[in-house]
Amino acid sequence: MRIPDWTPEQLAQPQELVDAILARRGGELLNLDKALLWSEPVAAGWNTYMRNVRTGLSASRKLCELGICTVALLTGAHYEYHHHAPDFLNAGGTQAELDGLERAVANHPASGVHDEAFDQMSKWVVQYAAQMTLNVKVDPDLFKHLHGRLNNTEIVELTTAIAAYNMVARLLVALEITPEET
Repeated sequence: MRIPDWTPEQLAQPQELVDAILARRGGELLNLDKALLWSEPVAAGWNTYMRNVRTGLSASRKLCELGICTVALLTGAHYEYHHHAPDFLNAGGTQAELDGLERAVANHPASGVHDEAFDQMSKWVVQYAAQMTLNVKVDPDLFKHLHGRLNNTEIVELTTAIAAYNMVARLLVALEITPEET
């Protein structure tokens, strides 16, 4: 990491903030948390917002995780992929789909996904995440396909998950945050 890990000895933060992050993380701070805790308002806002994105959405967790993994691979956010590939699998995704995603990313998925590891909806989600990440603008026909299968809430939530993890990826890559030692 380009900055030192945060510690309470270096910069005191409110214990209730640290406790809230620890509660969300299952009792242990991740390397990302050790960067965010250098700023109280960033860490506090991040913890609340990302908790809602991770656990409060009604949209398909599998599709959201597929979008997040797409962002991670496209941006080189290895930390993000390290944490979210298992979440994708836990949400019902398969290793064949993750392998297909790696192939798709290598073949410029913003222009279309043709890998047989995916059903049509998953192809659209990968393409959508790629367009949001690489182009910012999304092709109207692609949006129409997605919105034809997702209700308004689901489309907003899928878009939010992809956008949020674009934010995460940019922080991870810029600060060179690496996965935790296992």
